[in-house]
Amino acid sequence: MSVEAITLGCRLNFAESEALKARAADGTIIVNSCAVTAEAVRQTRQAIRRARRESPEARIVVTGCAAQLEPESFAAMPEVDLVLGNGAKHAPNPFVLSGGPQARSRRALAQPPGMRPSTSLRTNEALGSAPVFSPDLASTAPTVAAGFRQRVRSFVAIQTGCDHRCTFCTIWQARGPSRSLAFDAIRDAVAKELDGGAAEVVLTGVDITSYEDGLGPLCEQLLAALPSLKRLRLSSLDSIEIDETLFALIAGEPRLMPHFHLSLQAGDDLILKRMKRRHSRVQSVALVERIKAARPDATIGADLIAGFPTESEEAALNSLRLLDDCDIVAAHVFPFSARPNTPAARMPQLERETVKARAARLREAAAKRRSAWLRSLVGTRQPVLIENKEKGHTDGFAPVFIAGSKRGDTGMATITGTRDDSLVGVFA
Repeated sequence: MSVEAITLGCRLNFAESEALKARAADGTIIVNSCAVTAEAVRQTRQAIRRARRESPEARIVVTGCAAQLEPESFAAMPEVDLVLGNGAKHAPNPFVLSGGPQARSRRALAQPPGMRPSTSLRTNEALGSAPVFSPDLASTAPTVAAGFRQRVRSFVAIQTGCDHRCTFCTIWQARGPSRSLAFDAIRDAVAKELDGGAAEVVLTGVDITSYEDGLGPLCEQLLAALPSLKRLRLSSLDSIEIDETLFALIAGEPRLMPHFHLSLQAGDDLILKRMKRRHSRVQSVALVERIKAARPDATIGADLIAGFPTESEEAALNSLRLLDDCDIVAAHVFPFSARPNTPAARMPQLERETVKARAARLREAAAKRRSAWLRSLVGTRQPVLIENKEKGHTDGFAPVFIAGSKRGDTGMATITGTRDDSLVGVFA
């Protein structure tokens, strides 16, 4: 039995799962968890139980943000053999269980060499709990995490952690303060992915715009150092932190892909303040206008939360209007989910049905805008990269189906129609 990774949540988790798989023994199932919503935690538990039913002899290791925030509850699950905190992902050998790599023993782990006394390593034999290995996040330097299941597009992590304290978020607790990787390590990781057949590299992390030397300068250095890097894409951006070097690349660097996913969260100023976001509605709109002026072919995605505590109907409508005002064609809509030990969880909550209804309305409006955008591309010629057999994306990240194409194919495609949530085209 080979190593398997079940990954939930963000692209950083996917990149880290690939790095973990390379260090795990055969017969290990790694469940890399997400804690961004209560639903994500529920799905993590569901994935663990399913993995045990389907692979009764496997060693199940749970890691990620939910494991970091709720280690004892995951350790108590009878299906789980080991819980790794987020910091343990970067330890030299986090998977060592006494009794051998295949054992489902729940005896205490041996202290990994070189770990500081702050490392938490515990087990509760009386309750039969799995051991928990959770180094101190603030003292844990990240290592390069690179790769993805599809080698045509690879994800390379450039930082982890977050220094901000949005009132709805636990990720800063789950991943610790922002820590950036050195340029040389990132360059080498990107080069390795290109040598392995990647045609596109996506820079990812918890808050990549907080990269310590500036995200723009990092991209500029990478593109200069690696002429073979023909397609560089960015994951989610904090709009208030986009630096001037990155704006210059947006305007003049064709190798930087023109799709920008923004962490906007809301379109109402009072709600943004209560979220402790650092931008206003006007700034969001102005940012998109500046991006579009610099790069007319740019497309915009955004994260949006519906039903935040105290959100009035007018505030909800302001977020709805933001879809048009920011020309958002790829909206990730989250119904508000109160997370433990966050200020937002202590604010006056909306009725759950109201939250669900507002999320559904926002999603419906976003879907209509997206469909209209896809239809507007019919008859145009678009640069396309095929990531799986016959399926890929345009530079603006519109999904596209091209019959007869294969992984790695790239070129200009004529868009002939739409099908479901995808374009249909032909290379010509």
